This record gives sequence, structure tokens and C-alpha cells, in this order.
Amino acid sequence: MVIGDRYELDDFPLGQGGMGAVYRGHDKHLDRKVAVKILHLPVPDEELERRFIREARILARLEHPGAPTLYDFGAHERRLYQVMQFIAGVTVADLVSEYGPLPVPWAAAIAAQACAVLAAAHALSICHRDLKPTNLMLCPDGSVKVLDFGLAMLRDADVAQSTRSGQLLGTPAYMSPEQIQRGQAGPQSDLYALGCVLHEMLTGRQLFTGPTEYAVFEKQVKERPPTVTGVPRELARLVDDLLEKRPECRPADASTLFERLQEFAVDLPVLPGFLNPPSVPSPARMYARVLGRVLA
Repeated sequence: MVIGDRYELDDFPLGQGGMGAVYRGHDKHLDRKVAVKILHLPVPDEELERRFIREARILARLEHPGAPTLYDFGAHERRLYQVMQFIAGVTVADLVSEYGPLPVPWAAAIAAQACAVLAAAHALSICHRDLKPTNLMLCPDGSVKVLDFGLAMLRDADVAQSTRSGQLLGTPAYMSPEQIQRGQAGPQSDLYALGCVLHEMLTGRQLFTGPTEYAVFEKQVKERPPTVTGVPRELARLVDDLLEKRPECRPADASTLFERLQEFAVDLPVLPGFLNPPSVPSPARMYARVLGRVLA
């Protein structure tokens, strides 16, 4: 299938979500790989159209090496689509599934990189609202990309305009209590979700599970999470802080959380099969190494 007279898509999607499916594609004009997200439902569903257009505008505003670049936007056969930078790597969900509990330095490094993206997003009044292991991609050079801002909300927007009556937007296992109880999400909601992801990376299992979404909602709101064991005490305390039920009891912001994670993201071990070996040059790491010395 070719859309926009230039993007040639694979037959089968790379993944599917609530809003649409993502395909690997080839931009015939610029001869490069791209990722193309196509809306599931035709354009006449006005709410989905608003959400999809908002995601495109959000991605266009968010400029950070840890977030995919938006290249193009349009409609094909009455279905909206976005063309984005193609990201090669493995999701944190797949990484944990294959590796089990991650080494502390890697769990901290992945969470810290996500914090850097969240700090940039929150500075633009953008909240992700659906941070989870499948939306974090570990690239072969060790960098982390935060994917799918499909449920992202501008904090000054009216939540009611983006939520169907009685519908909660998000993934139950990573939704904060305030999202579940009041349908409201702020920067601390993203930090709670990242706390759920960090807990999962350190233990190798999802924090809250249940037979139904409502059972998981109940646990998110009322059940105290078990403290992570077998990790440094300060890191376990940090995870507990992230998973506080009240937003004001969590770390102040993504930048504060980044600083607290730094002491654990050191001496990262090799992850065979997931990362390029040290012998493979990484221009991105070269650039970051020097940048890290600026005003250090």
C-alpha cells in the first residue's frame, strides 16, 4: 500500500493500539525508512480525529533526541496518518520478558532517560498519560526513546473534550490513582506511571494485575505497592515515593527524579543480544559524552 503518493507500507503492522496501527514504511521521495501510524476508524469520528491531530501537533512541538521526530501528516482514504522517524530497538516490555529483572544500573538508566524526555514534555505543558514498557524503546546504542504520545494532553486543555463519557484513557496497570478517580493527569501522573515501570524492571513482573480492568483500578487506588527488595535501600525508597497515592507526595518533577536516579545509573553491564558491542562506533554516544561535559 502506498499513501500520500510517497510512503510505501509493509503489509503487516509493527504494532496496534487503541487509536491506530503502526507500519514500517519507505519514503520513496527521500529514500529512507519511516514509521507510519494510521487511524483505525474513518475521519467522521470527530473525537478520534481531534485526538490524532492533537498528537501530531504535540509531536511537532516536542523536540528531543529521546522522542521520535514527526515528518509528515495527512489523510489517506478518509483515514488520518502520521509519518514519523523509524526507531530500531526493543521495547522495555520485550526486554524484561526475555531478560527478567534488569540490573539496577540499567533500570535506573532507562528510567533516567525517560525522565529527560518527560522534563522536556512537561516544560511544554504536555503530559504523556500512557507511559508503559511498550512505549519505551531501548535502541542498540543504549539510548531510550519515549514513544506514542497518542493520549498526551495539554495541561491547560479541557479533559472533557478528549474523553468520551464514562471512558478512562490509559492502560490500567500504569494509571495513577488520580487518573482513575478523577480522570485528571498532570506531571506527577507520568512519574507514577514511570514508578510502575521502574518497579517492573527491577522485579521482572507487573506491579498490579487482576482478572479485570476494574480489579486493577481498585489496586491502583487502594493497595499499597510492595517495596522492591534486593536493590539499594535508597532506590527502593525512591520507587516507593514514585508510587505514593497522592500526587503531592511524589518527587517534585521529572528533573528532580532524574537527579535521584543518577547515582544508580553507573557501571552499566553488557546486555548481550540487545545492544551493539563496544567495538561498534556510536556517533550518538560520542556526541552525548562531550555534551555531558558542558557546564558539568
